[in-house]
Amino acid sequence: MSLFIIWLGVMFPLVFSPGPANIIFAASGAQVGVKRSMPLLIGVDLVFFVKSILIGFGLGQAVQSYPTVMNVVQLLGAFYLIYLAISFIQNIGSTSTEGQKVLGFVDGLLVQLLNSKGWLMVFLMFSLFGEQAQTAFGDQGIWVLVVWLAVLNVSMHLVWVKMGYWLSKVSSSSGY
Repeated sequence: MSLFIIWLGVMFPLVFSPGPANIIFAASGAQVGVKRSMPLLIGVDLVFFVKSILIGFGLGQAVQSYPTVMNVVQLLGAFYLIYLAISFIQNIGSTSTEGQKVLGFVDGLLVQLLNSKGWLMVFLMFSLFGEQAQTAFGDQGIWVLVVWLAVLNVSMHLVWVKMGYWLSKVSSSSGY
């Protein structure tokens, strides 16, 4: 239990803090609502899950050997986020939901695949807690961390989508 509390104390702020995926979740929730944002959420969290498994079982050491890989991911991620920001800006004036770009499953895959914050967060989790989890849970330690992160990610991403949706409703009904 103490490992979980320490893990949550480190991981919760990292998962909940604004980053590319969380900002896109809020924007999507505001623009198209919670239900239509679910494919985006599934795409992002599927990549997070697979990324956690790969890093937990050894990809972390391979990527550390080639640091330019992360630089390329960061550059591609920045370009993709600029593209998404332009898409959202173009949709701001649209009053109908038919013309709005709905970010879907593939967008979620790309957002998280190119999200350097997401990669660094998972690397950090396994470097800080990998050995402790294996000591506490044996061979299942990596899987415990993967599941904990998956549950935390999905729940916090839902919060971001719902916050965006709620803020859009409050601002549109208040006349702001």
